[in-house]
Amino acid sequence: MNVAKQPYRPVRIAPSLCGGCGGQAFFVLVNDCGAERERSGCGSRAFIADSEDYWEEDSWETERSGPAYCPCGRDKFEAAVAFSLGEDGSIRWVTVGLRCIADGFCGVHIDWEIDHGPTDHLLTMV
Repeated sequence: MNVAKQPYRPVRIAPSLCGGCGGQAFFVLVNDCGAERERSGCGSRAFIADSEDYWEEDSWETERSGPAYCPCGRDKFEAAVAFSLGEDGSIRWVTVGLRCIADGFCGVHIDWEIDHGPTDHLLTMV
């Protein structure tokens, strides 16, 4: 059996921390255009990476749109963002992983391609 060899793609991973209170527990909204997180403690909101640029009303009409939920039914998570880098070091993909506060279940809830530049500023938008 011939298996196509996948090219190595470096990844940077960063945890989401609230800029206001430093907390790590969030409610997360996802749609086809990205993700927005709301701090469960202080209520502060922030878009992840370039989500705000593409957060459109039409993007809420898909199956992947709405609040993120764990299979246990809870909706409070710790979040981390993985940035897949291209050969030139620019960000090519953003992946949002969530860990349920209640039971520790982990999963990828949304990912999207980055097809514009420059991208360095997105590394701070987690």
